[in-house]
Amino acid sequence: MKAAIVVMSDPEANNDEALGRVFNALGVTYDFKNHGDEVTLIFLGAGTRWAAQLAKADHPLNALYQSVEDKVAGVSATCSDFFGAAGDAEQAGFAMLKDNAAPGTAGLPSLRALAADGYQIMIF
Repeated sequence: MKAAIVVMSDPEANNDEALGRVFNALGVTYDFKNHGDEVTLIFLGAGTRWAAQLAKADHPLNALYQSVEDKVAGVSATCSDFFGAAGDAEQAGFAMLKDNAAPGTAGLPSLRALAADGYQIMIF
């Protein structure tokens, strides 16, 4: 099995739904990883703001994040710029994904390439 987990929830929403979405994205990534499946985790849109949050040792989801950190592909280059998360994401070691060179952007991750490679795409 192949799965691409995409986080779009916004930590600045400051609500249980946003935290629940990223928690479940990390949990699903963990499940696929522990079963030996191919899995990748991508932060897109306002979800790029999670990079700085999850990397903090005192964040309640840090241990779960650390357990799947090796499966993180990175953050959308354009989205992280747009949502003011690029500096924090780069400082936390996240790669800038830009293989979809959409006009007028610095690049986005290519979900099409993942789908063409047989990945199921799940958005949280």
